[in-house]
Amino acid sequence: MDQVQSAGLRSAGLSQPAGSGRRRVRTAMVALLAGSLLFTAACSGSKTPSWNGGGSGNTTGNAAGDPSPEPTLSTVAVTSPAAAATGVEAWSDVKYTSEDPDNTTVKVTDSQGEEVKGTVDKDDSVWHPAQSMDWGSEYTATVSTPAAEGKNNTVTSTFTTMKKPANLVRVTSFLGDGNTVGVGMPLIIKFGRAIPEKYRADVERKMVVTATPAQEGTWHWISPTEVHFRPKVYWKAYSKVFYKVQLKGVKMGDGWYGRSDLTVDMKIGRSLVMTVSNKTKAMTVKQDGKTIKTIPVSLGKKATPSSSGTMVVIEKKEHTVFDTTDTDPAGGYKTNIDFAQRITWSGQFIHAAPWSEGVQGKSNVSHGCVNVSEAMGKWLFGRTLMGDVITVSGTEEKLKNGNGWTDWNMSWDEYKKGSALS
Repeated sequence: MDQVQSAGLRSAGLSQPAGSGRRRVRTAMVALLAGSLLFTAACSGSKTPSWNGGGSGNTTGNAAGDPSPEPTLSTVAVTSPAAAATGVEAWSDVKYTSEDPDNTTVKVTDSQGEEVKGTVDKDDSVWHPAQSMDWGSEYTATVSTPAAEGKNNTVTSTFTTMKKPANLVRVTSFLGDGNTVGVGMPLIIKFGRAIPEKYRADVERKMVVTATPAQEGTWHWISPTEVHFRPKVYWKAYSKVFYKVQLKGVKMGDGWYGRSDLTVDMKIGRSLVMTVSNKTKAMTVKQDGKTIKTIPVSLGKKATPSSSGTMVVIEKKEHTVFDTTDTDPAGGYKTNIDFAQRITWSGQFIHAAPWSEGVQGKSNVSHGCVNVSEAMGKWLFGRTLMGDVITVSGTEEKLKNGNGWTDWNMSWDEYKKGSALS
């Protein structure tokens, strides 16, 4: 029990030092004897009773019989971390008690005396750090209230954070500073180790997205090693997006902790949305809400249909080679391709296909890709960004979630269920 609590209990009469009852008996007996001697001295006419120390006038009593002075009470106390605690986790809160919560101030400083940024929740009497503290470092928490008569109004308590753990999880962002992406681009964070479900909520709380102008959005766990963020509707064109991932020191299960923090400052470009209809065999291209081009297409034939659903451009290659002979030795092919834009992991692209120009807008002959002419392939390639949206409708096969960045292939309600905070 700390000093403040012990003093409080004694002052309330709830705790007495061992043997205190015997001291009271002895004190009472001395007082009784003193009374007898005073009576005797008075009867004999003596002015200086011999028991009083030779007439010195001392009235303080016997020091051995005096009660110990009560320690000064305090209006505040730090309850966690414990005083002089070691091995404290880097994201630990400071908890305290106060007789005047509304006027309580809390300050945490490092070993150099520099203040650590944090916020105080006066309702719960807790200070939350704004970032992880350093490994193996000493910190001092100071809690103060306005002065109260007869009581201390400031307490300090020191603690030391844990040493750098041996097991650290690497955290990476797919996007980086300065990127400009399409309105359908999800923010993608990957982990070097699977994050158990019970720790994902704490991880999400440390990943904050700020959009200008403000837009509602949420994180969604694609897998135990990957989490995405998307807004409720497509990003507003020309938005600025900043996200801060503060996972250094965050627990990630089985003795593992986040290795580091990261920030990304990026932009959303103009809105460009492609809509493909199997019924009309045409792609409509809209920029900032206005139709700027209608392009004839040929989709996947019945044996290899294109997927119906909402996808985004994942990567772009001006010139590449499609080689399917490794997975289909008998019916596979190896073909040079221009202006390829990947939209699924399974190999569906938007690309130029001069060999099918005669049937584009009329019939489907591809292996699942969206075929356009060489001229339209070049025109489209020159205008798209990673993260631009393409929706295909009316084909024999539905897009499977996870086959590409399929964040927009789910309703908002469905997407929110993928958050650990939902």
